[in-house]
Amino acid sequence: MKTRFVSLAFLLAVALVNPAAQALDKNDWDNISNVGALSLMGTALIVPTAKGDWEGLGQAALSVGSAGALAEVLKQTFPERRPDNSDNKSFPSGHTALSFASATTLHRRYGWQAGLPAYALATVVGIGRERSNEHHWYDVVAGAALGTATGWLFTDAFNDKVRLVPWADSKGGGVIVAVNW
Repeated sequence: MKTRFVSLAFLLAVALVNPAAQALDKNDWDNISNVGALSLMGTALIVPTAKGDWEGLGQAALSVGSAGALAEVLKQTFPERRPDNSDNKSFPSGHTALSFASATTLHRRYGWQAGLPAYALATVVGIGRERSNEHHWYDVVAGAALGTATGWLFTDAFNDKVRLVPWADSKGGGVIVAVNW
């Protein structure tokens, strides 16, 4: 499964760098972002189920569910016109929030091997939301931040041997690497 997931992320990354990818129209990007978001949410829920990791399944559901609920509350609280003028629910990008919550959950629970391709696909989802003219760039950034925050808040590592812990204070921030042996 790791090989297929990494291959999918690699193909998507090549497609973004390839000049022919610029020829994709609004509907293509919309479809890519829809499939990417659903794939990430499904993966975040299926992987713990397949492993019998019921605690991980609950954490994934809480992370993704919270990201979706908070995105919807923010859409209602801060009505923002979409770039295509279809409605006033642009801020933040719910697809991106759900995708980054899923990616962060996979990263926190199962390590960088699962997180790296998941973050690559979540990034493609965010790009797709902006390129499909559904969201402004700042809607996508806000959705990514929201999803990442819920993933970090609700997900514990499955293997505690190596942990990356982000930190911030009024003078800066960084990442602490903690190793148990």
